[in-house]
Amino acid sequence: MRARPLSLLLSFVLLLGLASAAQAELSFVPDRRRSQFQKEPAYVAVPYVYDFPGIGSGFGILGAAANIYGTNTDVVGTVFFGDVMGEALGIDAIHLIPEKLILDIGTAHMSTVSIQNYSQRGMATSRHDYTLIEFGDTFFDGARLTATFLERRLEAYAGFYGGSTQIKSIRDKDGNVIIEAKGGEKDRSRVAIYGGRVDLTDDYMDPRRGFRADMSWWRTPPSETGPDFYSIDYNATAFLPLGRRSTWAFNYYRSDAHVLRQGETDRAVIEQRTGLDCASLADPEQQRLCYQVIDTTIAGNTYGSASSLGGMSRLRSYPNGRYTGAHAEFYGTEIRWNLTDETTPFNIIVMKDIRTAFQIALFYETGTVADRRDELWDIRRSSYGTGFRMVTASGLVYRIDLATGYEGIQTSIFFQYPWEM
Repeated sequence: MRARPLSLLLSFVLLLGLASAAQAELSFVPDRRRSQFQKEPAYVAVPYVYDFPGIGSGFGILGAAANIYGTNTDVVGTVFFGDVMGEALGIDAIHLIPEKLILDIGTAHMSTVSIQNYSQRGMATSRHDYTLIEFGDTFFDGARLTATFLERRLEAYAGFYGGSTQIKSIRDKDGNVIIEAKGGEKDRSRVAIYGGRVDLTDDYMDPRRGFRADMSWWRTPPSETGPDFYSIDYNATAFLPLGRRSTWAFNYYRSDAHVLRQGETDRAVIEQRTGLDCASLADPEQQRLCYQVIDTTIAGNTYGSASSLGGMSRLRSYPNGRYTGAHAEFYGTEIRWNLTDETTPFNIIVMKDIRTAFQIALFYETGTVADRRDELWDIRRSSYGTGFRMVTASGLVYRIDLATGYEGIQTSIFFQYPWEM
């Protein structure tokens, strides 16, 4: 009898936990540099602009408060306007049991949003080979519960996420309407995640030496037309010290989808449920573009979907979710050169924290995506670039990365190190 994926995952986490506990006293496991539960208060409130190719541009306001009222809890929220409008709120590190059981929750709403839908999955598409799918009111919410032990060296977590949205139209890459959806049903999605982490580094938030590994099982129950599948993600990073305060990081990532039952693969049924009557289009080119959206849906229903590449964490020179498929593999390396090692409080009206380091990063990444496992690495894409970071005592890492690759230059402005999401 085949072992169920969750049983395999729990066995893996247990073995890693036993190994972590057994090795905790060995000399090659670095000591933690500081307390792993920081309570330094901090806040930031800044306006920003966004400009995503093919999706739109606009502006917003971001606010965050870390370690509020002497606790470990962080609150972050944003509102944004323009071609994409909406709001989001997240509350992280709610300690149900102090330093042992942690809850994160979040919600988001977008009144209008468009995403790029490339002509096919995998990596064989060109930069402008996409249409835009416009959605109406879109809602997301979720929660994650983490049990943590041994100064955050061992963690197990479970999360549940869901959302709903509805297609309004398909547009060409220039924003011109190809077809409007009529009478389509609202798409509701759910996913559960179970995982574990072993962290044998010198610091959970800002590691400079050591090794960490994650394994997670993502379960997507079937919708009325979607597939019944799960995916397993593996993420491992080694940190080699460079001098007293810098590090050279190496990351490996793998994501694989496993289909238990295929979803709907009949074009006519998917057209009816989405309200997209592609056959009614008289223009052959518009009809072809419309059917590309239907066919990528069929591919997802046939093979399932692993985690994508592209965005602020992996293959940073490509848009978020640029490459999708049933299997993904990624390698990355990054030199993080800390220019300073300090404890400097600052308060500049819109931002307050304690600066611990200014950092320059040099990175290179390569990855591949395919619907069939044996086609991985037939085509690959790479990114390389540089970044500037400010590390703070509150646990926030302010990050600006500039990456270039096969499709040009992309800028990322975000909190948190890459490869962690």
